[in-house]
Amino acid sequence: MRKTALVTGASSGIGLELARVFAERENDLVLVARNKKKLVEIADDLEFRYPVKVYAIPLDLNAKDAPLQLYEAVSREGLNIHYLINNAGSGCFGQFLETPWDKEEAMLSLNVYTLTHLTKLFLPGMVKRGEGRILNVSSTAAFQPGPLMSVYYATKAYVLSFSEAIANELKGTGVTVTILCPGPTLSGFQKAAVMEDSRLVRDKRLPTAEAVARHGYDAMILGKTVVIHGGKNWILANASRFLPRSLVTAIVRRLSEVA
Repeated sequence: MRKTALVTGASSGIGLELARVFAERENDLVLVARNKKKLVEIADDLEFRYPVKVYAIPLDLNAKDAPLQLYEAVSREGLNIHYLINNAGSGCFGQFLETPWDKEEAMLSLNVYTLTHLTKLFLPGMVKRGEGRILNVSSTAAFQPGPLMSVYYATKAYVLSFSEAIANELKGTGVTVTILCPGPTLSGFQKAAVMEDSRLVRDKRLPTAEAVARHGYDAMILGKTVVIHGGKNWILANASRFLPRSLVTAIVRRLSEVA
C-alpha cells in the first residue's frame, strides 16, 4: 500500500532532503512551508523524478491555528499520514537581554507549540491503524543549556523530553517516535539565526543536510528513539551527563561566542 509522509519545513535544508528520501522510496508527500513558489517548484520536481503524488501546502506554521488548518487540509484530501516529520524550526542568536522578543515568541510557537499540536492531531489516526512513524527534529543543543541561544536550546530540550516520553507511552501500538539530534549542519539555519560568525560554525566543515536527513530516516524506519548524527556530536552530547553543569554551560558559552 502506498504510504504518505508529511514534512514540515520542507522548502530547504534537512526538511527538503527528507522529502527527497521519501520520494526516492516512492512515498507520497505532503510538503509544508511558507514559501509557496519554492514549495510548488519542489513538488513539481519530485513528481517529475519519482512515481509519487506530492501535495504542496503553503502555510505559516507560526500561526496559532496553523496546525489545525493543516490537519483539516490533509483530511479534506482523504489522506492518511503514515510518517509525520516535524522538522520546521527556527533559532535566534545573542544574549537574551538583547534579543528581540518577537523572534523568540515565534521560535517558541514553531519549535514547541506547533510540533506538539501536530503530533496531537495526527497521532490518534496512526494508533487507530496500528502503524506509523513520527520523526521530531531536535538538536544536540537539547542536551545542555545554551548561553547566547538560550531559548533555542531550551526548545530543543523540550522536543527531546516530550518525544522520549510519548515514545515510551506508545510501545506496543505499532507507532514509534524518533528524535533526530543533529549538530551544526549545512542547512541555511545559521544564516537565518544570524550566527554565521559563531565558533560553532565559522570555518568548520559541517555535515550536509542530505547526510543528516538520510541518517534520521534510517533510524526512524528502524524505530530507534534518540539518534545523534556524527560520532563527535554523540561524544559531546553525552559528555554533558558526567561534567558539572556550570562547566558544561561555560563550555557551550565559549563555543558559541563570535570568533
